[in-house]
Amino acid sequence: MSTGFASARDGGVVAEFDPAEVSILRSLVEMLLGIVEPGETGDDPLERALGIGSGTSRLPADPVLARLFPSAYEDEEQATEFRRYTEASLRDAKRADAQTMLDTADSGRVELSPEQAQAWMRSLNDVRLALGTRLEVTEEIHDEIAEMSEDDPRYPAFVTYDWLTYLQDTLVRALW
Repeated sequence: MSTGFASARDGGVVAEFDPAEVSILRSLVEMLLGIVEPGETGDDPLERALGIGSGTSRLPADPVLARLFPSAYEDEEQATEFRRYTEASLRDAKRADAQTMLDTADSGRVELSPEQAQAWMRSLNDVRLALGTRLEVTEEIHDEIAEMSEDDPRYPAFVTYDWLTYLQDTLVRALW
């Protein structure tokens, strides 16, 4: 199993993953890309240039998308207006981070520049948020895993979530 990320001499980070871990990471990131569709802008050329949405953006019905793109305001009208100006570019940024992760997680040894490491950090967070939402993860996740039987069909997903949390923690520490 991976020992997580470590600092590199050039300000970046390195990590070693076994083939199964690379496969899991790539699969989860590909699922994230399948969930986070590209941002859609309005028909107006200025709106497209500025990444402004069509104005019909509401909080997504899918709980994962609602978690990845939460409302910035309690007031629905204000939240919709804010979403109109930000969601398309946020979607594109999340997709770019995920693609960076896919592009750099193609072998056991991962060497990341500081910029790539930042993209990994954001994408790992998005993957954790998506998986955690689907699993309905609570603050007591470690207690739940400790009490869960390995025969429980949810066990692999909870252990994977915990592993992603560990990876993100080691990445943050390596960049610190």
